[in-house]
Amino acid sequence: MCRNIKVLSNFEPPATQDEVRAASLQFVRKVSGSTKPSRANGAIFDRDVDEVSDVVDRLLQELVTPGTPRDREEEAAKASARSEKRFPKTLQTA
Repeated sequence: MCRNIKVLSNFEPPATQDEVRAASLQFVRKVSGSTKPSRANGAIFDRDVDEVSDVVDRLLQELVTPGTPRDREEEAAKASARSEKRFPKTLQTA
């Protein structure tokens, strides 16, 4: 189950449709409490992921931010550093 949904706004280049779809899928999974819907709910699940994707895409296009766009590589490096600090790798001895 998804634990966090990545920030997609104010990046250069802007979020791709694949990133918007992935975040929408994570959201619908979280809200529904299901990582994979049953056959009976599959069509509803897919429809709602599509609808959330449309809303997220519109939101990202319409948001106005005063700050300069963030760099994806820089943000990924920061996240990696935070992860390393939180979960340090231990040296294994033979």
